[in-house]
Amino acid sequence: MNSKLIEDIASAVLYEGYLLYPYRASALKNQQRWNFGVLYPRGYAEQQSGADAWSSQTECLVRAQADAKLSVRLRFLQLDTRSLAVAVRNEGVLAGTSLTEPRPQGSGFERDITLSSLRLCELPNRLVTTEPAASLIEVEADLVGRDLYTLRVTVSNTSGYNGSTRDEAVHHSLISAHSILGIDGGEFISLLDPPDELRDVAGACKNIGTWPVLVGEDGQRDAMLSSPIILYDYPKIAPESPGALFDGTEIDEILTLRIMTLTDEEKLEIGRSDERARQILERTESMPEEQFMKMHGVLRNLREVQEQIP
Repeated sequence: MNSKLIEDIASAVLYEGYLLYPYRASALKNQQRWNFGVLYPRGYAEQQSGADAWSSQTECLVRAQADAKLSVRLRFLQLDTRSLAVAVRNEGVLAGTSLTEPRPQGSGFERDITLSSLRLCELPNRLVTTEPAASLIEVEADLVGRDLYTLRVTVSNTSGYNGSTRDEAVHHSLISAHSILGIDGGEFISLLDPPDELRDVAGACKNIGTWPVLVGEDGQRDAMLSSPIILYDYPKIAPESPGALFDGTEIDEILTLRIMTLTDEEKLEIGRSDERARQILERTESMPEEQFMKMHGVLRNLREVQEQIP
């Protein structure tokens, strides 16, 4: 398993929408954040007529030996509110857990998890803790053929918040929730391009709020990323990208040019607002011209066209 490749793409999923241009805490769209893969508390979500999800379901195929080991890792952000001179803002705090089960068979297992993130605030001698995000991970594996299983991973937000205010509910939510599945002693089957004999069973897999794809080196089948963003098998971070910009599907070159047009006052606010925003600003202002030119465009996967004689 290529952990570096997996972590790179999983982190891109995790922080998608973490901050939006112009990266200022006072900007309205950063006060009302959006992210893919938000799982709200069930009590709140059920008041919204199904508009906001409180659970997700991943189904995929795995061929496994009798002694195979399955791992499921849940990753998400939690919001941490703190008061600064510029504004009250929300800051993503990484939280996660790992589960391991000796073999993917039987009725599966479930385990309650309560995760609480803790970070040091800039205020002297004061720690700020987010509300615990209670979640339930259920893992089941159904035998559907010789050594072939349908693996089902359900993630639910079981926080006790029952209010109707979104601004408050989001602080009890799992944000950018996604999972990384690993198999030792088996292999995952691509749902995008399964073998012909498995197309029907692959098509029967039901995914709700997730999109499982193979990750790692091309051809490896020991890891799968279940993402709230639609991806292809073996997604990669473009080597021309100098660093994360977080802002949805914005084009790196255009967004970098926009950052260069910010006023000195706006840049000062960015530097005081968020560590990741400050890194974006510093990286942009110190970017060499040759690095910037690399973002202008690149051609990949060119193939020679054989001339056909009629």
